[in-house]
Amino acid sequence: MRVIFLALKTGMLYNKSVTNMSKNFLIAISLSVVFFSLIVVAMSNSKNKPVKITENSACTYTDLSGNFDFSQKVAVFEGQEIEIPSLAYDNTTSNVLSASSEERWIEVDLSDQKLYAWEGNKLFLETAISSGLPWWPTPTGEFKIWIKLRATRMEGGEGKYYYNLPNVPYVMYFGNDVVPNWRGFGLHGAYWHNSFGTPRSHGCVNLPIETAKNLYYWVGPVLEDGKSSIKSTESNPGTRIVIHE
Repeated sequence: MRVIFLALKTGMLYNKSVTNMSKNFLIAISLSVVFFSLIVVAMSNSKNKPVKITENSACTYTDLSGNFDFSQKVAVFEGQEIEIPSLAYDNTTSNVLSASSEERWIEVDLSDQKLYAWEGNKLFLETAISSGLPWWPTPTGEFKIWIKLRATRMEGGEGKYYYNLPNVPYVMYFGNDVVPNWRGFGLHGAYWHNSFGTPRSHGCVNLPIETAKNLYYWVGPVLEDGKSSIKSTESNPGTRIVIHE
């Protein structure tokens, strides 16, 4: 009887061991499936995730002279080469309105993708714009134009968002105490797309070239004849810009 009892006990222990091994095996398989699924999801998200942009990236300038670089004829934007149109090089000036006691100021409405140029309560100009993409947002607040450039080269971004844009026309850089000038935010003409009315930029406010031209010669600081750049001063201040959602 003792022999039979030991045999039965041994069989029970064996069955228990096999059962435990089966449970452990199933647990291991389940964990492997979960781990693999997490890897797949992470890889998928990484492919669709926008490029992370650091704080110092906006419409980064490389030259503050305001001069054209006539050796540069082709731009790169979103992986495409774009020939710079002759309109960007047009050197005819726009008629500047006579002096007024009313303040000239600019309103940028990010929700409607619109820009309004005001002289007091009188509307001088209204246009569709392209502000910054969600991961390169255009800052909100009240700013002042600190420099105007007839043209400059902008280069930045990475991967599919890399851009190299020579001779960007009619540039009006702005800043304030929170968004310093070196960040490179501004209003300017855009020859590399025509999607005004939707966000498309790296943080700047893109404008149709002819509209940018009219605005450039209307805002302060006032540009001297024959000059291609001007910085604001106490006696020649930059125009106020209000940007809001």
